[in-house]
Amino acid sequence: MIVLYCLSTLQIYVSPPELPVPLSCAAPPGQHSTHSPTNGSQQNNKICVPKMDVMFMKTHKTASSTFLNILFRFGEKHNLKFAFPNGRNDFFYPSYFQHTYVQDFKSGMCFNILCNHMRFNAAEVAKVLPRDTLYITILRDPAELFESSFHYFGHLIPLTWSIPGKDKMAEFLRDPNLYFSPNGFSSFYLKNLLFFDFGQDNTLDPSDPQVNKSIGLIAERFHLVMLMEHFEESLILLKDILCWEMVDILFFKLNSRQQSTMSKLTPQLRAKALQWNSIDWKLYKHFNVTFWEKVETYGRERMTKDVAELRRRNAEMEKICIKGGHPVMAKDIHEEEMQPWQPIGERSIMGYNLNKNIDKAYQVLCRKMLLPEIQYLTDLGVNLWVTKLWEHVRNIIN
Repeated sequence: MIVLYCLSTLQIYVSPPELPVPLSCAAPPGQHSTHSPTNGSQQNNKICVPKMDVMFMKTHKTASSTFLNILFRFGEKHNLKFAFPNGRNDFFYPSYFQHTYVQDFKSGMCFNILCNHMRFNAAEVAKVLPRDTLYITILRDPAELFESSFHYFGHLIPLTWSIPGKDKMAEFLRDPNLYFSPNGFSSFYLKNLLFFDFGQDNTLDPSDPQVNKSIGLIAERFHLVMLMEHFEESLILLKDILCWEMVDILFFKLNSRQQSTMSKLTPQLRAKALQWNSIDWKLYKHFNVTFWEKVETYGRERMTKDVAELRRRNAEMEKICIKGGHPVMAKDIHEEEMQPWQPIGERSIMGYNLNKNIDKAYQVLCRKMLLPEIQYLTDLGVNLWVTKLWEHVRNIIN
């Protein structure tokens, strides 16, 4: 398996003459919204033109799979072209993104959406997407992200295998330097994972001037940085900046964990987690400020009204689509196609059962809103041979 995995990451590429990326890859939309954008969307005579060219920097353990489902549905609805990876569901993470990793890439091609996991590389991303692309990403409170990452990826990180006791995370945080090595296999999951995902050095000293410089570069590149803790408000801002409609941002929470598998962060553990992930904490605090500045610009009262409308519409879809109206444990999911991807060694990720006798008008939408990421990628025609081979091995282990 290791040999196959390594071979799959080798890229043999003969470089043809590079053609410039187009200014835009968006076909003229058939319908326009009549609302005026607040945060910089295109407008012409007060007609808001929906944005079709989007780069979503998919960070880890930040509700990014839920957002990916929104992008998949929007792309299908408008017949947009995705830049997908080849053989896997990520762009050879944790390697830096290269434009040659894109399935069927040819210089000068038009791609509308790039959204799978990668280690961000701005110059290479710019070779794939048109120049009018809007860059979006999402962050999460670093202490909560650390807890989630430690649990989800722990079995893949040899550094954690020798940690004694039942509560490995608490023991790790007691003295992280006792267990952590920057050169350890997959050690990046244990320290400043957000900063690492953005292509930065996650082991820098927090006082290093490069940290603030890197945060500034991220702020210059990304038009909207969403926050997982305020996911609905984030989607309303997204809808505004992209000139989308409310129906485009409806969602069900995907890849949620069972409560019983979550480690409770005491105030002491939270403080230690933030100290250990202090660069991510600095990154989060910076974009927490800019996020609420955008909310103020949008209007607090208007935001409250729109969030209430989004929740009402989501609740309606839950009644229509979801049996019982809530997620269930993996063992209780009836359809194999609706089984979510599970971490090594356990089945802690929850999923859904579809209602029976769903009205014909909602059957396709309900299934797509609930479809796990790997299955949706397969439906969209992505070559996932490495991912599926690994899935078979993982299922045997589980």
